[in-house]
Amino acid sequence: MTRTLPQPTTESFTSGFVFALTNPGSEKALKLEVEAIHPSWRLSYQRRGFVSFKTAEPVSIAALRVPLACARRLCLSLAKAPTRDEAVRRIEGSLAPHAASLIHHALFHQRKMQGVPDAAPACRPEFGRIIGTVVELGPAEFWAGLHRHAPFLSPDPAGDSGIVMPAESPSRAWLKLEEAVRFFDLNFTADDIVVELGCAPGGVVLALLQRGVPVIGVDPAKMAEIVLSSAIPERRAAPIHRPWFYHCRKPAALASKRDLGQGVTWFMSDMNQSPQVVLKECARFCQMAPGIRGVLITLKLTDLLQVADQAQWFASLVAMGFTTIRLQQLSVHHKEFALLALK
Repeated sequence: MTRTLPQPTTESFTSGFVFALTNPGSEKALKLEVEAIHPSWRLSYQRRGFVSFKTAEPVSIAALRVPLACARRLCLSLAKAPTRDEAVRRIEGSLAPHAASLIHHALFHQRKMQGVPDAAPACRPEFGRIIGTVVELGPAEFWAGLHRHAPFLSPDPAGDSGIVMPAESPSRAWLKLEEAVRFFDLNFTADDIVVELGCAPGGVVLALLQRGVPVIGVDPAKMAEIVLSSAIPERRAAPIHRPWFYHCRKPAALASKRDLGQGVTWFMSDMNQSPQVVLKECARFCQMAPGIRGVLITLKLTDLLQVADQAQWFASLVAMGFTTIRLQQLSVHHKEFALLALK
């Protein structure tokens, strides 16, 4: 009788080390997150934008599901290599036989951790795909790692979309919205209506209008001319067949249900307020517009170590009825985080 031995799989591959790619300056906040979630992990090595940890027990790719807000990419470490080619060989050698390799490249360049785009147009990998990452930290310092692609993970090398803000955008908020859409794989339709707090001068509004999404902007400040070209004089005058922008020129606390009208499906905010204030307004708007199914907030922190308060932020959103919540620092952020909540 012959016996067929089980074939090795990449899923069963384990390592006693993991590494994370982060925004330079966020290393301390990342370590604080790890201490709270995995206190048995110990700091192993650190460079700007790169932190590795030694785990108490070997970790498999299947078990590497740690939602670290400060980590744009979390990988099972295959250790340091002296050359790029050697790092690639380590990744290919760890993959299951006949598995097609997908390898991302990243490097610390111009004072930030950047993804290196491929010559071919970037495509979104399917969920479950094992992806290798080669990180170049110096002339003879290349780190190799593996992770499995899953929902709410960036499809791009080092979690860096490489999106370039158009010259006509009135603010960097355009870039933050587009990066979040790419990272979280968000989908909007012409049936959606977004209410955005702190909308001036209109970066997010422009990005949404370009996607065909109507927007209600709440802000007493003046908007850029490029978004005013799609403005309507009052909420009830909204057209049916084209995206529109209604400017509610009030502080967020004075906006009413009448200003929103019917059909609001998303709440967004780019206000320069504390997380507590923004979440309080989010709860009020969700009461005024019960059809809101998604929330995307740019949280602006005075100290990145405030990331330790994320459990309180999540609890507030759970109380509003949201079931899927993700906090993520994007490559375009400084002392900011994208807070996503979905019903």
